[in-house]
Amino acid sequence: MSAQAARDYEAELTSILDRCNVAARDYSIPTKEELPEGYTGVFGHFPVYFPEEIVHAAKLLPVNILGGGNRLELKIADARMGSFICSICRSTTELGLDGTLGDMVGFMTHPICDAAKHLAGIWSRNVPNQLSGILYLPQNVNSPGAARYIASEYQRFRGELEKKIGHEISDEALRESLKIYNENRRMIRELYRIKREEPWKVSAPEAYLLVRARTRMPCEEHNVLLERALECIHKRNMPAQDKPRIVFVGGFCEQPPLEMIEAMDDNCYVVDDDLLIGLRWFTEDVPLTGDPIWALAESYIIRSEASPVQHDENKPKEGYLYDMVKKSNADGAILTAAKFCEPGLDEQIAWSKHFDELNIPYLVLEFEEKMTSFEQMAMQMETFAESLLFAVA
Repeated sequence: MSAQAARDYEAELTSILDRCNVAARDYSIPTKEELPEGYTGVFGHFPVYFPEEIVHAAKLLPVNILGGGNRLELKIADARMGSFICSICRSTTELGLDGTLGDMVGFMTHPICDAAKHLAGIWSRNVPNQLSGILYLPQNVNSPGAARYIASEYQRFRGELEKKIGHEISDEALRESLKIYNENRRMIRELYRIKREEPWKVSAPEAYLLVRARTRMPCEEHNVLLERALECIHKRNMPAQDKPRIVFVGGFCEQPPLEMIEAMDDNCYVVDDDLLIGLRWFTEDVPLTGDPIWALAESYIIRSEASPVQHDENKPKEGYLYDMVKKSNADGAILTAAKFCEPGLDEQIAWSKHFDELNIPYLVLEFEEKMTSFEQMAMQMETFAESLLFAVA
C-alpha cells in the first residue's frame, strides 16, 4: 500500500471517529424532523441489555440512555433521588424531567438493581405520555423455565408497544431486524478480536467510540460506519509499543468518562473490557428461522456474555473474568465499579479475592460519570502499568 493510500485511510478513520465522538457526547434525541428516513419516533432504554430488535422492527429508533456524562448539571433529579444513588440513574432522571427526552415514545428500564427498578416509577409519574416500565429479565437464568419467561416478557412488551404505536410488529419485520443486528454484532466482535490480537491497531478510546456511536444512530447506519472503520483499521501499519496488556471491567452499566479510558490507554493496552456489554451481548448470531421472539429469548441465555447483573452457574463471576484475562493474554486487570453501584461492588470483591488466590496483578478503582479530575487516577494507572512491565521483564 502506498504512503498516500495509508494517509487516505487514516484520514477517513479520523473523520469517522470525529463523528463518533460527537455522538458519544450528545445526550439529546433527534426531533421528529431530524429522524432518519423510515423511522417514526425514538424509544429509549436503560442499560444493561435490551432487545432493540423489537423496537427497530416497530420503525422506532432505539436509543440507549447512558446518563448525562460529566457535563450535565443536576437540578431537578436531586429533588427526587438521594445523593447516594448512582450517577447514571440521577442524570438519566434529570434528562427525563428537564424535557431533553420528552419526545420519546417510551422508556424501559430493568431490575438490575434497586435504583434502576425505581427509575421506572419516577418516569411513569413524571412523563406519563410515554410508554414506560420495567422489562423483567431474569437474574437466575438456570431455571428450566427461564427462556419461556423471557419470551413471555418480550411478547408482553411487543403487545404494549403495538398498542402505543397503533400497528402490528410482524415476525417478518423482527427477522429483518435480527439480520441487521446480527451483522452489527459480528463487526463489533471483529473489532474486539483486533483489540485482543493487535491492540496497537486500535486504541481503547477509538474502539469505545466506535461501539458507542450505535447508541445514537440507526443500526443500518452504524453497520456502514463500522464496515468502513474496520477496513481502515485493518490497513493500519503501526508499531507495537512497550505497554502491558490489561482487561478492564466495571463499565457494564454506568460508563466511565472518556478521559478515564484515555488515561488507561496512555499506559496500557486494553485488550478486553465490559464497556457497553449490552450492545454486544450475544456471542454468536441469533437464529433467523422459527419464532424470532423465542430466538431472542433463548439467545439471552445460551448465546450471551457474562455480566454482574445476570447470575448464571455456567458463567461464575470469578471464572468469566479469569477467562477474559487468559483468552486475551493479559498481564493484569483493572477492576472498577461505579460509585454506589451494588452489583459492581459485589462483583469487585469476588474478583479481588479470586485474583489474590491466583496471584494475578490487579488495580481497584472507583469512578462515576460526573468525574472531571483524573490526575490521581492517571498516576495510579501509570504506577500499575510500570509494576506490570517490571514483573514481565
